[in-house]
Amino acid sequence: MYIITGGAGFIGSAMVWKLNTLGIDDILVVDNLACTEKWKNLVPLRYNAYMHRTEFLEKVRGDGLKGAITAIIHMGACSATTERDADFLMQNNLEYAKSLCHFAFERGARFINASSASTYGDGSLGFSDTANLHTLRPLNMYGYSKHLFDLWAQRKGFLPHLASLKFFNVYGPNEQHKGDMRSVVNKSFHTIAATGKVSLFRSCHPDFADGCQMRDFVYIKDCVDIMWWLLQNPAAGGVFNVGTGTARTWVDLATAVFSAMGKPANIDFIPMPEHLLGKYQNFTEAPMHTLRAAGYTAPMTSLEDGVRDYVTNYLATACPHLE
Repeated sequence: MYIITGGAGFIGSAMVWKLNTLGIDDILVVDNLACTEKWKNLVPLRYNAYMHRTEFLEKVRGDGLKGAITAIIHMGACSATTERDADFLMQNNLEYAKSLCHFAFERGARFINASSASTYGDGSLGFSDTANLHTLRPLNMYGYSKHLFDLWAQRKGFLPHLASLKFFNVYGPNEQHKGDMRSVVNKSFHTIAATGKVSLFRSCHPDFADGCQMRDFVYIKDCVDIMWWLLQNPAAGGVFNVGTGTARTWVDLATAVFSAMGKPANIDFIPMPEHLLGKYQNFTEAPMHTLRAAGYTAPMTSLEDGVRDYVTNYLATACPHLE
């Protein structure tokens, strides 16, 4: 059995889809559906059971889960970078992950954990996944909660035996439920469809022209391909960046969306919001050397190809979910 926490969310449901494409449906989906629209991601997917995250944790801590477990893929967490309840994040993100890690090792299961590129902070020290973890300085409590798990796993000697994945800017199908946390690809598609144009932030840094701030945009299908490879290669352990290894500009991204929609680019620039001044990352890029050195050889999808697939096969159709 494969257990996927956050299994109705963006990356988690995409991983259920990936397993389904391989003929695997012995899957336990763990999540907190509540009043969200996440349930729609699950409709086309095949899995054995669903369990609420609280019930699941109680069973984990009480040894109430029976049967063989192949892997626990822990994508569940509060991912809001604006969440200010630090005690909640300590319990929901850090302590929950620690309990699942212990449980996975006790049951001989592969453990894959969702970390985050936000653990790198402002990027002034770079984005190397081989950096000394103690030098990293996350800028928000979400990033700190993820960073604390990596530090704990390192201190316990667990880190070489699990895969903790620092996801960069992921985009693709199954993110519609995320509201304002959706990717700019998704937001831009809907804005262009409604208005014929898209707005990007002006630059506040002399080294970057307006709209030329850069991010490492990674397609969701690449992310789940990487996770499947890690499941097949349990000797590959530690912290791994998950990006493309190539930073691209916001103008590049917007232009790719216009192109996929068959429309001429029409971009304007608006002032940077005050709450982002001094906190905005002008550049992120995921060095992929560690994953490549571990043996992963598949090419990463280019921004243009990923956006084209997302727009034409999902956003522009009546079936925006992975099936």
